[in-house]
Amino acid sequence: MIEYRNLKIAVLGAGAVGAQVVRLLREHGDELAERAGAGLELIGVGVRNPDAPRTAEIPRELLTTDIEPLILGADVVIELMGGIEPAKSYILQALNSGADVISANKALIATHGPELFAAAEQVGAQLYYEAAVAGAIPIIRPLRDSLAGDRVKRILGIVNGTTNYILDRMDTDGQSLEDALASATALGYAEADPTADIEAYDAAQKAAILASLAFHTSVPLESVYREGITQITSEQMAAARDAGYVIKLLAICERLTDAAGVEGVSARVYPALVPRSHPLGAVREAKNAVFIEAESAGDLMFYGAGAGGPETASAVLGDLVSAARRHVIGGPGVAESTGANLPILPISGVTTRYQITLEVVDQPGVLSRIAALFSEHGVSVETLSQSVRSTGEDGAAATATLVVGTHEASEADLSATVDGLTHSDDVSCVTSVLRVEGL
Repeated sequence: MIEYRNLKIAVLGAGAVGAQVVRLLREHGDELAERAGAGLELIGVGVRNPDAPRTAEIPRELLTTDIEPLILGADVVIELMGGIEPAKSYILQALNSGADVISANKALIATHGPELFAAAEQVGAQLYYEAAVAGAIPIIRPLRDSLAGDRVKRILGIVNGTTNYILDRMDTDGQSLEDALASATALGYAEADPTADIEAYDAAQKAAILASLAFHTSVPLESVYREGITQITSEQMAAARDAGYVIKLLAICERLTDAAGVEGVSARVYPALVPRSHPLGAVREAKNAVFIEAESAGDLMFYGAGAGGPETASAVLGDLVSAARRHVIGGPGVAESTGANLPILPISGVTTRYQITLEVVDQPGVLSRIAALFSEHGVSVETLSQSVRSTGEDGAAATATLVVGTHEASEADLSATVDGLTHSDDVSCVTSVLRVEGL
């Protein structure tokens, strides 16, 4: 039997996620209240336009454009507007009034997280953000709570469903990137302007959040190395498939020790070759997955829907139940753990394997000179395959394609090697440089 007073809930934003949160809260409010130990009273939904079409019906009397009194009258504010402003100002206003806040706003958390967490801690409130990374997949709470007593070594994540859908279509159907993007847009996976997805800004925001949680260190968004998928071709996909790999856009958060012996954190996003035998290699369509390597717990895999209104709403309502339980039990919110203060290491200090594809002149001695160039820059060749592309006409030299797989090497050494290859008389062009992850 619920004896605690009703908690007043305000929702800001009634888009794809917000409308579903309202629907589920209205349909299952009594059941959620039983789990939370307190009644959940939806007092209003803040919107810009009450007449806009929505994915779920919301009673007109709940909709309002007068946001400030809605915030000040709430015990819990659910921010689902997206973007930086006015969302940031509304969240700070809610926290400063003592309300708990739930947000799915990855851009805001990645960019201004420390400021928001400090505001929450100052008044004993709590900022929840499970839905900000990987939609319905429970990953924030496991990192923050379940693995707090462990030492996370590395996170490999497919955290953007749009790019995973595009790359999957290129892999399974042989589509070009342009055709796969068109399919993603038609299905509603990609926005009219897909830049945030295909240039990996969205994934970088999520990488910053995951790295901050995993390594108890504030990781600024600008320190996340980022490469998108716009340079990936059908030919690269086919070559990856023939070699037993698949190309995935990965968010990688890693605990590293640099050349000087200093332990630090690397956060980076780029397309990489992943063995098909690796769990991430089997992640299809627009699904997300996060693979965690921990010192004591070992390998952990979290898989599911990374976006979608009802799916993301599930994570939001999970946070709402947690917030309500905190009110019932009492006590201040739990501060974010960022006391480790590990340095953020540049991409040049990262060590991994690479696959480099070259167009070279097919003449005696070329292979040995190419191998010597790799050796000169401290990069060890593990595999090499060659195929002749043309036999030459009218006295033109024949050309060949070389695919070089390396042992582990640093980004700095790899960059120097690629620069040397680019300026070599033996090399017509460097057509592809891909990192290999998950080995």
